[in-house]
Amino acid sequence: MMDNVPVDAAISVRGIAKRFGEKEVLRGIDLEIPNGAYVTLLGPSGSGKTTLLRIVAGFSVADAGTISISGTDVTRRPARERELGMVFQNYALFPHLTARENIEYPLRVRKLGKTERRELADQYLERVQLTGCANDYPGTLSGGQQQRVALARGLVCRPKVLLLDEPLSALDKHLRSDMREFLRQLQRDVGITFIHVTHDQSEALALSTMVVIMKDGQLEQVGRPEELYLNPKTSFVAGFIGDSNLVAARIRDANAHSTLVELSDGQQCLLAKRELAVPSECHYVQIVLRPEDAVFGQGPATPSVMTSGVVIKTTFMGTHHEVVMETNLGKLTAYSRADFAAGGQATAMWPLDRVAVVSP
Repeated sequence: MMDNVPVDAAISVRGIAKRFGEKEVLRGIDLEIPNGAYVTLLGPSGSGKTTLLRIVAGFSVADAGTISISGTDVTRRPARERELGMVFQNYALFPHLTARENIEYPLRVRKLGKTERRELADQYLERVQLTGCANDYPGTLSGGQQQRVALARGLVCRPKVLLLDEPLSALDKHLRSDMREFLRQLQRDVGITFIHVTHDQSEALALSTMVVIMKDGQLEQVGRPEELYLNPKTSFVAGFIGDSNLVAARIRDANAHSTLVELSDGQQCLLAKRELAVPSECHYVQIVLRPEDAVFGQGPATPSVMTSGVVIKTTFMGTHHEVVMETNLGKLTAYSRADFAAGGQATAMWPLDRVAVVSP
């Protein structure tokens, strides 16, 4: 048992570091993943998310740090002794085995009897809604069906945690949406922790109870999807989770309850201080204006950041028009139900209760 590991932690990562040659891929990662959570490791290419997953799985060895699973130190244990399931990006199904035989394979490795293997495989075929495909080969299955076979194979040994490496990246848009719902419900049904690597922000927001945002081998911010969206700590998080306009500002005053910021055009805004505030010594900051929070009109009904400018272009997006404006706060993007003519004037407002302050 490791000291000071929370009893409700499915996985505890302490001080994990990794280099590939001269490149530092992970830099002292500390992370506690609770039992029963759906966690996504989210970040751009090269952020270290897949390397971290591989170290947790036991496929790669960290240069420093420890990994514990359910309170037991597994840092030096091989992958087969970590009681983890794995779903690979390319599914990694055996083409010469049927769906049932693919699911049975890890049970064969563990030398379970034929009858027990078949019973368990059939249970998980039913769980992933593929009972009718038991005798089909991977080459005859759709991408979504192959994905569900891979999920069943990863779960059939009843792991403590299921690891998923970009499992939806090979699917088309509509199938990805269906599989998101399927994955979330499956995770609730089996009741174990899922750790899911992705670079897709909408995937992370839709699936997760906890999102881990990574950048350059470090944790940028960890929290619930709503928390990261409404209260980003940094400009990187604000720009990576959802669409955003970042506007330069300066802190003029701050207390325990509010922050007074002055924008580049001179207007001052009194913002409620949220749980994730910038450091008090950070005088120059940025405010986050989400395009979907914009309100168009002549005057604010509630305290707002307000700016007018020339419409550069509008793009019809189906549910809204994307309006790009050149204003005295810089180039801003706002969403509107109404269309605006390019070259015309428009006034946009962002209610202060939807405005976040981040460090540059």
